Amino acid sequence: MSHKAQIITNICAAVIEEDLTRASLIAKRDYPFAPLLSAGRNYTEMQATQVFIRDGFIDRYSGERLVFPGVLRLLSRLLPTEFPFHPNWKMSETHLAYWELFPTVDHLVPVSRGGVDAEENWVTTSMLRNSAKANWTVDELGWRLVPVGDVRVWDGLTHWFLSYVNNHPQVLGEPYLKRWHQAAKGAAI
Repeated sequence: MSHKAQIITNICAAVIEEDLTRASLIAKRDYPFAPLLSAGRNYTEMQATQVFIRDGFIDRYSGERLVFPGVLRLLSRLLPTEFPFHPNWKMSETHLAYWELFPTVDHLVPVSRGGVDAEENWVTTSMLRNSAKANWTVDELGWRLVPVGDVRVWDGLTHWFLSYVNNHPQVLGEPYLKRWHQAAKGAAI
């Protein structure tokens, strides 16, 4: 039996003996409640792009390649039926690539668990793994941090995005694409 399951077993034994004081002491001593702090994030598209570049557009928890956010949204604009996107990420109306390939910044040590909201605690991961990780540590999940990728080998199609926008500047009328375009240009791979 796992150590934590044994603690719950000990608490239950005290409860069955109608000794709530002892059950409370066991819980407080051996498995104390630690409320999670609000996990804010304070990074811009530019900062996120710099983290994605630093990590080589690699999901640091799986090693899989990720795609620059502007590319995915541009595909949804150009191919709305084949590559749909819902503004609230409704799964029944959004292509799975948004969860599997969309890079996001994760706090390696969750802010809610005492981690800092700063670049040294940020890693690139997919939306899927970021959601799965939530407020857990990699150790608690049995995950490992994989080495960064080489942006010269895989740039998440960032150069493709910049080239496409250069040849089709009208797409910058969409504010979302404009923000990611500015981030890509500013980060200068």
